[in-house]
Amino acid sequence: MSNGGAAKGYGRFRIGWEFFGTELKRCREAVGMSQDDLGRRVFCSGAYIGQIENASRKPQLDLAERIDQVLATGGLLGRMCKELINKSPFASYFAEAAELQARASTICQFSPLLVPGLLQTEEYARAVTRAARPFQSAEDTEDWVRNRLERARLLQGPDAPEYWTILDEGVLRRPVGGRAAMARQLDHLAEVAERDRVLIQVLPFSAGAHALMDGSLMLMTFEDAPPVGYAESVDSGQLLDEPAVVKRCEAAYDLARAAALPPEAALALIRSVAKEYRDGC
Repeated sequence: MSNGGAAKGYGRFRIGWEFFGTELKRCREAVGMSQDDLGRRVFCSGAYIGQIENASRKPQLDLAERIDQVLATGGLLGRMCKELINKSPFASYFAEAAELQARASTICQFSPLLVPGLLQTEEYARAVTRAARPFQSAEDTEDWVRNRLERARLLQGPDAPEYWTILDEGVLRRPVGGRAAMARQLDHLAEVAERDRVLIQVLPFSAGAHALMDGSLMLMTFEDAPPVGYAESVDSGQLLDEPAVVKRCEAAYDLARAAALPPEAALALIRSVAKEYRDGC
């Protein structure tokens, strides 16, 4: 997530998914079915089945259960999938996207409502978690915060991916956690923006309508796999890997990037808003 500590944490889950892939391949070959044959039966591509078998991708639970039915495994793969999902430190809908982040060469992200998890300070992450889950225990809240901060290590070290994010101006203007905490969050953004492999832009209110008004978007590229997208809303997320869909998402992101402030102007705005928060404390 340098990839040091976080990558080690993800490694535990990838080992488990490697075993899942091995068992899937064994079950598939036992009934004499090719990857393409199985893919057609469960409504995905043969290439995707191959990626699951080599543990470069993870199946959603419903896909694992469909494969169980086709291969007559007695529910083996579904049970394994549930176990591996439950072991993940992430919400089930985000688990695969989190693992793909750890393997990505580049990550491009648009955030319309809040600072992305990879850029959050501890105070900001705690305020977001408490607002979203006001009835959970303090211990569970701190677990969420620790996991989010652990993920942020992805952007550190020589093997960090290139990270380009566009923030809506409203992200800067909403005082999450209070004015003092928000000032420190924006100071952190300014610090991160000065790293070699990180670019931060801001889409100002003055830009008006733009190509990504429908919601958040993350695009990832890899050295050994096709690009993917990820869109998220309240307690749900969708991985986008259909090439035509990803291409449209890339075009929309490019339009938003063109409408956003350049990195230098964005950094100046971030620092200016941080000063406003401090002056108003």
